Amino acid sequence: MKIAVQSEPFDLGAEASAFASGHRDMGAIVTFTGVVRDLARGDLDRMVIEHYPGMTLKALEKIANEARERWSLGDVLVIHRYGDLAPGEMIMMVATASPHRKDAFEAAEFLMDYLKSRAPFWKKEITSDGADWVAAKDEDEDALNRW
Repeated sequence: MKIAVQSEPFDLGAEASAFASGHRDMGAIVTFTGVVRDLARGDLDRMVIEHYPGMTLKALEKIANEARERWSLGDVLVIHRYGDLAPGEMIMMVATASPHRKDAFEAAEFLMDYLKSRAPFWKKEITSDGADWVAAKDEDEDALNRW
């Protein structure tokens, strides 16, 4: 299991390849990458992501372990960035390995839903008009509640 909270960009191909290698007994590898999306009006300068280092890492480790308990997983990877990120930059990556695809997909979705609505990260959108904190959305809470 690898959990990383970092300011540096990550190499999606290298991370996915490293995660998949050596899992000869796993029939499914699922990966998901979150990207900074521009605002509908197209004026996002950057997103600032803040966190409390010790608290964040412990929370991500806890949820990854919960996923391993709930689904038949051979491995889990979670990478989440913080700091200033421009539209198009990768924010996070989740990968799951399982003997069967259903467990790999469900566990990955569970982790993504958690990261979107419960992980201790705070996001601020910076535009030429100023800065606004990103508020929780009902649909994100609904997605998490299904688990």
